[in-house]
Amino acid sequence: MSRATAGLASNLSAAILNQEDPETVRDGIPAYLIMLDSFVAGAPEDVAMLSAAAELYAAYGVVFVDDPERAERLTQRSWNYGQRALCSANANTCGMANLHLRDMQPILDTLDQKNSAPLYTFGLSWLAYIQTHSDEADALARLPQATAVMQRTRELDMDYRPGQVEMYLAVLNTIRPPALGGDFTAGRTHYERAIELTSGRDLSVQVKFARYYARTLYDRELHDQVLQQVLTADPIEPGLTLTNTLAQREARILLNNADDYF
Repeated sequence: MSRATAGLASNLSAAILNQEDPETVRDGIPAYLIMLDSFVAGAPEDVAMLSAAAELYAAYGVVFVDDPERAERLTQRSWNYGQRALCSANANTCGMANLHLRDMQPILDTLDQKNSAPLYTFGLSWLAYIQTHSDEADALARLPQATAVMQRTRELDMDYRPGQVEMYLAVLNTIRPPALGGDFTAGRTHYERAIELTSGRDLSVQVKFARYYARTLYDRELHDQVLQQVLTADPIEPGLTLTNTLAQREARILLNNADDYF
């Protein structure tokens, strides 16, 4: 049963990612989320089920939900699932999210390659939580821990979702302005590496580059150049069609209000 539900989750996730109509996904995902909740209830320590739930709740809460309070609730659930997935994969990590970086790092150092997938989910769900709770000082204060998680994921397996790992490291370094601790030199390096690793086919990387890097530094030329490239690209790409379609929508919005921003 566990293998069957894991296969169903994988196939449904692939169908979502290859969907060209975001409204269909927006309307359909809630039912899938409830179904994943039921799968987790039946197998509460299944790492694959917990990870699938964490990643979809994160995506839905960040991308499709406009109500801030609802987005906070959904990414909180994502974050809970992400912690449970890693804890089920490696008991030494249970409760690690509550630790200071100096106490977390030794635990991260004990992990090996088989922990890279749940560690990635743990970091992704943490970033989603931070993004929707950015007005909370405690959430932002844990950016160094979330960054360390993604860095360790990259160290454990350089071939596991390398473009996404680099993109999330880029966002983690640029979600705060330099005056508040953002490292924009490292951030730009991660953005450029993510674009290289995805051969420029993941348009969401460029949009985040424009939103978090170019806008924060008030670099209008870079901002417009990157977004124009996004708009002229073909969004149809296996595993990225939905992401790219949404990225092009966001690029148009950012360009349309650029005069008001810069």
